[in-house]
Amino acid sequence: MPAKLILSVQDALVRYPDRLIFEDLTFHIHEGKRIALVGKNGAGKSTLMDVITGKHVIHDGERWEDPNLTIGYLRQDVQAEPNTTVFDYIFEEIAEKDRELYGYKVDIVTDALQLDPQAQMTRLSGGQLRRAGLARALVEEPDILLLDEPTNHLDLDAIEWMEGYLNSYRGTLMVISHDRTFLSNITNQVFWLDRGELRVSPKGFKHFEEWSEELLEQESRELKNRRQIVKQEVEWASRGAQARRTKSVNRIARMRELRDQLKKDEASYRRATQKIKLGTMKRPEHTAKDVAEFYNVHKAFEREDGSDLSILDSFSLRIQRGERIGILGSNGSGKTTFLKLLIGEEKPDKGSVKVQKDIQFSYFDQKRADLNPEETLMRSLAPHGGEFIDVMGKNRHVRGYLRDFMFDPARALDKVRELSGGQKNRLMLARVLANPKSCLILDEPTNDLDMDTLDMLEEILSNYKGTLIVVSHDRDFLDQTVTRILAFEGEGKITSLIGGYSDYLAFKTKQPNTKAKEKSAPAPKKKESAEIKKEKSKTSTPKKISYKFQRELSQLPGKIEKLTNEIQEHQKQLSDQTFYERDPSAFHAVIKAHDEAKATLERYENRWLELMEMQEESVTRFFLDNNGASC
Repeated sequence: MPAKLILSVQDALVRYPDRLIFEDLTFHIHEGKRIALVGKNGAGKSTLMDVITGKHVIHDGERWEDPNLTIGYLRQDVQAEPNTTVFDYIFEEIAEKDRELYGYKVDIVTDALQLDPQAQMTRLSGGQLRRAGLARALVEEPDILLLDEPTNHLDLDAIEWMEGYLNSYRGTLMVISHDRTFLSNITNQVFWLDRGELRVSPKGFKHFEEWSEELLEQESRELKNRRQIVKQEVEWASRGAQARRTKSVNRIARMRELRDQLKKDEASYRRATQKIKLGTMKRPEHTAKDVAEFYNVHKAFEREDGSDLSILDSFSLRIQRGERIGILGSNGSGKTTFLKLLIGEEKPDKGSVKVQKDIQFSYFDQKRADLNPEETLMRSLAPHGGEFIDVMGKNRHVRGYLRDFMFDPARALDKVRELSGGQKNRLMLARVLANPKSCLILDEPTNDLDMDTLDMLEEILSNYKGTLIVVSHDRDFLDQTVTRILAFEGEGKITSLIGGYSDYLAFKTKQPNTKAKEKSAPAPKKKESAEIKKEKSKTSTPKKISYKFQRELSQLPGKIEKLTNEIQEHQKQLSDQTFYERDPSAFHAVIKAHDEAKATLERYENRWLELMEMQEESVTRFFLDNNGASC
């Protein structure tokens, strides 16, 4: 028996005064569905939720809902009236007669989310306000529960508790989240907003990548077929023999329509499938084997009741150059204190923390304290003036670099205060990752980021050559970026384990009551080293340089010189401060040509080095072979 339909939108036109959001929007929500709502930043996810609640009125089409339907909504911004306690805020939308019925749920939810029901809402931090909003949404138990980024500012214990709570939830869910693991664990349907169109998958987010790739591959094949048809029509029109006949004139007009529409659709497809490429990071200037060493460190703070809260207890740790460490743990378990001890902002009560003298830290602070709300985006990235910044050893125009982080270059002169939370995080990342130092520390970098930005961040971190330390509650992100876990479990207990979050979870499942030690999982490290050694042995085999390669080597210096001149010309054009105002289209074209020329130049230079090495190996081998024969 099919699930009961509880809300439906048919052929809706959705717009704001300045822009169209959806045209012919159609979707149906059935009882018991658990929907992941996904799409690029700005695709209209929050607007779609407003259509569901009825807050955003559609301009055309039909919206129907079950007469007795109730809808709850956790928004990203939580606001409360003065003199309101957490308890009062949670019960604000619940009728007086029902409060006794829901009372026990308040205790369950606030305890799991580490909230004091009697705390004043105006005194809560941003993260605590989000938790209060989540508690309110969960306690209400509406027929449709809409959650916009519910995992932000939650630790892993709270996220895992919420997964269990939502999986037993009897109503219908719709969730926006950047946390892939969270979505995979709780959803059985996907609404994908793609270029103004809503696509629906009958399976959960766990199968989203495979399903969406199939759709994009199908679209690519269709574009290829259309390209061939347009090519044939253009060839016919170019002959021009019958162009004066009425039928031929109509055919030429039709050809032009097909060609113009194909160009638009191909551009749309490229935008949907493009991946951000920021190039290869230069290796940070740091030669010491060890970055830092914690030896027998003790650190504690005094609680409000006068007792001691132990953060680190006889803690010893050596951080080596190039390590990729993921830090997880509940709020208050000591993660931030550990980072402050490392960078020198805190001192241990006992023991020592030694950091190599030539170590430099780049620090992403989740509180975004380094951002000045009154500065422009351009000045945040180039504080000393000018329109160019050094990015990984290369000169980049600020507007082009902003575009890499999914900003409209036209917003370069906007104030930081005008940005959303996710946009501020992207701006912070752009600052930190322009020239990351020898040790990169990221404290909850995934909060408020969409999945496209997360993919970009993972790609950048995979190319980072220095030491990486990441504090995150995003399990998939940790699996993709780190090779060692430090789990802060409270009261000074810390588990260290080789691997990502999945390895840590498997270890805890097998040995839930045993403290993990660094030697607990040496096998993966040995295996990885062996695989790397094997891979290196494959690629290090000397190659004999042929005439073809010799010719390529002789031509590369000329190509490199030509590209270098082109890049200098581009930089000269972009240094004109009035260029963008005079001709934005030409400005974007020059930035694109500039970036492509730099990427090609890097490829030519790498190829030249590769061929030179091949030539040297060939000469050396010839010399040794001949000397061996003479002996």
